[in-house]
Amino acid sequence: MATDTLKSKPGAQGGATGGLRRLLLDNGALTALIVLVIAMSALSGDFLTADNLLNVGVQAAVTAILAFGVTFVIVSAGIDLSVGSVAALSATVLAWSATEAGMPVVLAVLFAVATGLVCGLVNGFLVSYGKLPSFIATLAMLSVARGLSLVISQGSPIAFPDSVSHLGDTLGGWLPVPVLVMIVMGLLTAFVLGRTYIGRSMYAIGGNEEAARLSGLRVKRQKLAIYAFSGLFAAAAGIVLASRLSSAQPQAAQGYELDAIAAVVIGGASLAGGTGKASGTLIGALILAVLRNGLNLLSVSAFWQQVVIGVVIALAVLFDTLRRKAGATTPAAGASGGGNRRKQALTYLIAAAVAVAVVGATSLLHNGSSAGRTQKIGLSLSTLNNPFFVQIRDGAEEEARKLGVDLTVTDAQNDASQQANQLQNFTSGSLSSVIVNPVDSDAAGPAVRGANKAGIPVIAVDRGVNKADAAALVASDNVEGGALGARALAEKLGGKGTIVILQGQAGTSASRERGAGFAEGLKGYPGIKVVAKQPADFDRTKGLDVMTNLLQAHPDIDGVFAENDEMALGAIKALGSKAGKSVQVVGFDGTPDGLKAVEAGSLYASVAQQPKELGRIAVRNALRAADGEKVEKMVKVPVKVVTKENVAGFEG
Repeated sequence: MATDTLKSKPGAQGGATGGLRRLLLDNGALTALIVLVIAMSALSGDFLTADNLLNVGVQAAVTAILAFGVTFVIVSAGIDLSVGSVAALSATVLAWSATEAGMPVVLAVLFAVATGLVCGLVNGFLVSYGKLPSFIATLAMLSVARGLSLVISQGSPIAFPDSVSHLGDTLGGWLPVPVLVMIVMGLLTAFVLGRTYIGRSMYAIGGNEEAARLSGLRVKRQKLAIYAFSGLFAAAAGIVLASRLSSAQPQAAQGYELDAIAAVVIGGASLAGGTGKASGTLIGALILAVLRNGLNLLSVSAFWQQVVIGVVIALAVLFDTLRRKAGATTPAAGASGGGNRRKQALTYLIAAAVAVAVVGATSLLHNGSSAGRTQKIGLSLSTLNNPFFVQIRDGAEEEARKLGVDLTVTDAQNDASQQANQLQNFTSGSLSSVIVNPVDSDAAGPAVRGANKAGIPVIAVDRGVNKADAAALVASDNVEGGALGARALAEKLGGKGTIVILQGQAGTSASRERGAGFAEGLKGYPGIKVVAKQPADFDRTKGLDVMTNLLQAHPDIDGVFAENDEMALGAIKALGSKAGKSVQVVGFDGTPDGLKAVEAGSLYASVAQQPKELGRIAVRNALRAADGEKVEKMVKVPVKVVTKENVAGFEG
């Protein structure tokens, strides 16, 4: 593969066939990347454009930078699960320092880098001197760093000053800064691994830690440095990620540690340690980015995308195992000579030439193919792990079929960075218009501005987009809905009693707005006392667990307000027979399960937003905007408090 230079055993098959076989075996990750690029170019005419290829580079940047840091750890036979959380913490520290603390930007950046470095040193200390397995030490840091990020930000995104946001811009109007940072960090990784004492130490420790110690290496000190490098690279990735989003998201980069590890493994490094190179890690990150980008362009379901990526990771490790059994031997890791480096460079040049030739030929298949096609609209939803947003999708799909529109739906999985990638992919594709349900209004801004520059109209649904031009916002009023929920619950309780609030996912605009509206609505009822507020992340299971815990401290509460129906249904399960009798519960969204609970009497009310209607109206407005027709800037879909008295006549 790209990370190892292998020598065939004597007697290996000779001739052109044998040479080709060796080339493929020795550069498996590179071969896979070339095949992917050719396949995506053949399947989608939108893939092989300059803008889209730059998108791939930008989307690979954060994963690649994280993965470069993880490469140091994996080469030394360790693991670092904390890099995603450390990236989020470093970005939050930067934003807080530059805004709340009023630090100069340069000093704030240094403070953020120092944060990542300290986290890495703590990991290294726990592994080296605390004798904790790296899995456990970094798992603990994953939780600590994420928690500190939420504490500093108070669970809300922190907007970046423009001077920092420029790190997410382009140089000369075409070269994205994240790509440039990725290249610089990749070169630094290659230099450290191949040209420095500590790089050679990493390979030695990963190959045989006890032998390295007996040979005179100060293994504990080296591990401190290794994990410090990982923390440093995580901080750089966090700064790049937040700059792209123009804000620090306390929940950013969740799960990115798995992508980083996957990129390193796909690139040919062994989790057993001792092998791995920067070039292989870069190729692994590019493979993941090409897969996600291409699958978006091909309108593959977000759920199937996860399946495909998992299969690719498994196949990469399987291929590496088969390759090693095919009669190849690996020279001393990290000690490639000048001849090997020249041979590898020549291999890359040949591979690039082959890819350009084949891709150029396949691109001819798509020339002029856009004529006469139906209009295409992209819909990026914040999540499909919530019945409310599933109903928005269902309504949009129904309207698209009715109007003869080709609708592509993506799931951002509550990840603002992933949504930015999806919106960039939509912009690169031949779409007539785009509908976005933002994970965060600030974070969606830069990607929507990109669509504005490309002349693609954008319709926001349920939540607005800040610092960008949306042709229309189709939404219910979350603040008004929260106030309606407060009044409904307070009046049911007769204006007095104690209640608890189950909050949504920290940092999301929906949670902030609904909570603010509820607090405002409750001001008119001084006899109602809020005894506890706890986040349950819009999730039914967490709603059950959090409500169970709150009942231990507050067994005699009179009411519950949940910021969505899923959490309300979890609370009802925890309350048991009390729900709807001694304890009144109010939810939000008007989902099918929520309305059934209202009808049954266990849920007193749900503030219903008619999500299907939101989806239908969004598609109609997107089509009008694509046709150049005038659309209203603000399209309000009324919210309604649904109780047992009116649930029978309600249609979402």
